[in-house]
Amino acid sequence: VQLQASGGGLVQPGGSLTLSCVASGSIFNINNMAWYRQGPGKQRESVAGITSGGSPNYADSVKGRFTISRDNTKKTVYLQMNSLKPEDTAVYYCKALIYGMQYWGKGTLVTVSS
Repeated sequence: VQLQASGGGLVQPGGSLTLSCVASGSIFNINNMAWYRQGPGKQRESVAGITSGGSPNYADSVKGRFTISRDNTKKTVYLQMNSLKPEDTAVYYCKALIYGMQYWGKGTLVTVSS
């Protein structure tokens, strides 16, 4: 099983980005999926999660600005990020719970700067 995240980049404050994370391998079912981030000099923190049924949850710092979604047929989780702030600058990681095991993708860097 592998997770591949993409979509990071440089964006100005107030801008938007959409991250994607695709799971590959012999997978028939994916349980919870989530996005985490680690900013410069900070610990990794949870950003958003989504159950297999599509119920989302968000960190307070991103509520109203970020939207997590998933496409089970594509084994993909998305993170739509709007109204980005400099403090959202971080490496973003996806995580998936598959057959009782947690898998992490390599991060994708998001830089919010003018």
